[in-house]
Amino acid sequence: MTWAEYANKINNAVAGSRVGRYFQLEGSGAYRERKGTRFLTELRAGVTTFFAMAYIISVNASIISESGGTCECPRTPDDPVCDNNEEYMQCVFQVKLDMIMATAIMSMIASVLIGVLANLPLGLAPGMGLNAYFTYNVVGYHGSGKVSYQTAVAAVLIEGCIFLILSIFGIRQWLARVIPMSIKVAMGCGIGLYLCFIGLQSSAGIGIVGLDKSTLVALAACPDQYKDADGICTGHTMESPTTWMGILGLIIMVVLTMYRVRGAILIGIVFIAITSWPRVSYVTYFPYTETGNAMFDYFKKVVTVHPLDHVLAKFHFDLGSREIWIALITFLYVDILDTTGTMYSMARYGGFTDKTGDFEHSTYAFIADAIAVIVGSCFGSSPCTAFVESGTGISEGGRTGITAITIAFGFFISIFFSPIFASFPPWATGPALIVVGSMMATSVRNINWDYPGDAIPAFLTLTVMPFTHVLQKLDDYKTK
Repeated sequence: MTWAEYANKINNAVAGSRVGRYFQLEGSGAYRERKGTRFLTELRAGVTTFFAMAYIISVNASIISESGGTCECPRTPDDPVCDNNEEYMQCVFQVKLDMIMATAIMSMIASVLIGVLANLPLGLAPGMGLNAYFTYNVVGYHGSGKVSYQTAVAAVLIEGCIFLILSIFGIRQWLARVIPMSIKVAMGCGIGLYLCFIGLQSSAGIGIVGLDKSTLVALAACPDQYKDADGICTGHTMESPTTWMGILGLIIMVVLTMYRVRGAILIGIVFIAITSWPRVSYVTYFPYTETGNAMFDYFKKVVTVHPLDHVLAKFHFDLGSREIWIALITFLYVDILDTTGTMYSMARYGGFTDKTGDFEHSTYAFIADAIAVIVGSCFGSSPCTAFVESGTGISEGGRTGITAITIAFGFFISIFFSPIFASFPPWATGPALIVVGSMMATSVRNINWDYPGDAIPAFLTLTVMPFTHVLQKLDDYKTK
């Protein structure tokens, strides 16, 4: 028996089973079965999508841990954000380890939900942009914002509950339709610029952009010994070895993406991460310090299951401040546009929309997404959302929830390799933020720039996002 005959036998067997009928595989006899769907094709599509979005495990953990999580920062005038406090930084590293596990678990649960409830070939995980907003605008770097980590997580939980109610009664779809298209597009582009700016910084990126007293930001990338107490470069810009490694990673990702290599972003991250593991190099991620030694000891475990002591169900419902309500409304607004837009675009790309532009099981899809947001908050993360990388699996032939379940299985395997994902440095994951940001910004061409009524509000929307982050950083500097 040839492989083609063996594969056809497997496809026919699954199609004729209850699984095939539930997921509407071709030949299953199910109502509205989806033409061209084959079990093995769905598996291949799921694997493709997982490798395209697996970078979120390390990137989300890196970003959320920048908030400091539940760690208490003993602030001093000389060290207001505890960057030089070894005990605090070790606690932050433990938060990162927790978030790696949490990201894999919540992505697994969310992808299973969208696959089983809505029968869609989508991968769900903590959304890029929302995690950055959660960390840097709501909680603040190392808890320097006006809202605590626990309160911010509680806001995400409330958002998920509101989403669930809106989805059940169909209000969520209506809200997505009444928002002007130019604003919808500009929101996505603005988030892309925001991610790019974060990817260019040193805390969660490659370090090209740094703080400047006069111009807010400036060219940086100087070695640590040439930075003052505020982290401002005093000279030797563009001489940091880690920055150049980050630029190399960016080039690798761009070239692989140009040639449509599956998992291009993940390949770039892994390659740069491997170069940072030797402890004797100039670009090591494991310096001979207390934090570096703890990180290296955990890295050597390779396979382990880390407890979630710092992030699991850490809620504090302090809803008296104005900032938390602003954050809640922003989460709702951005997530409605992001998830709804992604789901509709992926449905159109996969060819399972009807004449009205809606897609089958859309209500169940939004309910699954709302539940995923609630689950994500329980694991201490920003809202989950559908990933545009799901398009890679759809292009491979994924059309049913089997693809989503395969994605979930990939995240399940990742749970046991948290020491590896914990050892990806910022200059390895930063280029991913830049590449993803550029992908999100491509929709700017869909804005009607010839009509001022569309162009000006859209322009303000997409520019305010990264610029207000810069202004917040300056305000943090002035308060030191």
